[in-house]
Amino acid sequence: MPYLTVKDGAEIFYKDWGSKEGQPVVFSHGWPLTSDNWEIQMFFLASKGYRAVAHDRRGHGRSSQPWEGNDIDTWADDLLQLIEHLDLKDVMLVGHSTGGGEIVRFCGRHGTSRVSKAVIISGTPPLLVKTEVSPDGVPIEVFDGFRAAMLKDRAQFFLDVPTGPFFGFNRPGVAKSQGMIDSWFRQGMQSGFKATFDCLRSWETDLRGDLESMDIPVLVIQGDDDQVVPVKAGALATIKFLKKGTLKIYPGGAHALPNTEAEGINEDLLHFLKE
Repeated sequence: MPYLTVKDGAEIFYKDWGSKEGQPVVFSHGWPLTSDNWEIQMFFLASKGYRAVAHDRRGHGRSSQPWEGNDIDTWADDLLQLIEHLDLKDVMLVGHSTGGGEIVRFCGRHGTSRVSKAVIISGTPPLLVKTEVSPDGVPIEVFDGFRAAMLKDRAQFFLDVPTGPFFGFNRPGVAKSQGMIDSWFRQGMQSGFKATFDCLRSWETDLRGDLESMDIPVLVIQGDDDQVVPVKAGALATIKFLKKGTLKIYPGGAHALPNTEAEGINEDLLHFLKE
């Protein structure tokens, strides 16, 4: 399995699928998951001739679990080192949830010289926590409750999230996939405690300036029944800060669109690549 050792010694696991000659699409996963959560999109695009790359964020999945560096700036630096290591150019970045924040901070921190487009799906930008500048955000007490739940019984918490709001399986009439729940649980428990605990701080990070700095086309996608990132605090706020943004809303869509609306997301990505 391929690993990259980054500057502070952390080892980052990554997948590199498809033709090395194809346009690269680099995926960043959400909390507390791994690159496995992108396998449907990666297989689809690699089968179409694209180069699909995804990594396990430091502390997550098969990557090493350093005590330090579990913050959005270091994630952006790790992503840059991976892109440089593979010498990727004309990249389309794709981020889901927390991964949306990661790719936005990447662009704000490192620019877009290697990036031609970006896609934010159910993303945490511009500022997920509720403040005076993000009145539609999530109260800090909710994040504190997440932290308390992890400290009390992380395993049970990592069952409650996918069983309920993440996939929208708590909504009347929604068919539950035990496989999706089990996969989410496996990925979450495979990730380090410290990394998944520290990750919550990224949801309190103001990314408005990073969004404003993005000079590339950006596709913003979200479901209007997202129970994790309120759509008013997510996509509907994000689009206001982008110079070249396009918005797509999935009516009734849950937070986990790459899973619950996989076919639609696949086509969205392919269409945006071809534009």
